[in-house]
Amino acid sequence: MGKVSENKQQKREALLNTAFKLFTTKGLHNTSISDIVEQAGVAKGTFYLYFKDKYDINNKLMVHRSTELFDAAMERLAQKGLTDHRERILFIANDIIDSLTENKLLLMFISKNLGMGFYHFTMENEQIVEYPSIHNAYEELVRETENKISDPKLMLYMIIELIGSSIYSSILYSQPVDIETLKPHLYRSINGIIDQFTI
Repeated sequence: MGKVSENKQQKREALLNTAFKLFTTKGLHNTSISDIVEQAGVAKGTFYLYFKDKYDINNKLMVHRSTELFDAAMERLAQKGLTDHRERILFIANDIIDSLTENKLLLMFISKNLGMGFYHFTMENEQIVEYPSIHNAYEELVRETENKISDPKLMLYMIIELIGSSIYSSILYSQPVDIETLKPHLYRSINGIIDQFTI
């Protein structure tokens, strides 16, 4: 990466990180673009090089943080040497849940949109260009399961949606049960989804 590209990447990262901090403390509606650029230390024009408005940066931040979760899970999966597609999917699910349990701010920010974040980076060309390493890792996972799974992308989307909608109250409020009590039930449901897509 050249110096100019690296500088652009740093500015974009600064905007994303600042937006995350403000959206999780002040809320999206109470945060202005001026707030974001002022705290990020960049000009307002720089913001518009990367984002259309604050709703655009919010959406891209959802995808950005979701891909970071998936990337970290894939890295840890690679160290495990698991080959069975069911074990690999359950490992990724558990890793994401554990990461969100440790980072409650991130949980509050993306949990309801976790599936959409994954959908974007696996389905949309813009996100594939923006996150090539994540997309390639996902494609590798799909390739390794494609002979056994009828629609791997849809299956993973449904699993991630199930996780995102199930864990929020369990992690934050132990409702209806704490996350460790919920996990076995959740994993049985995930196994059911895998069964539906297994050829």
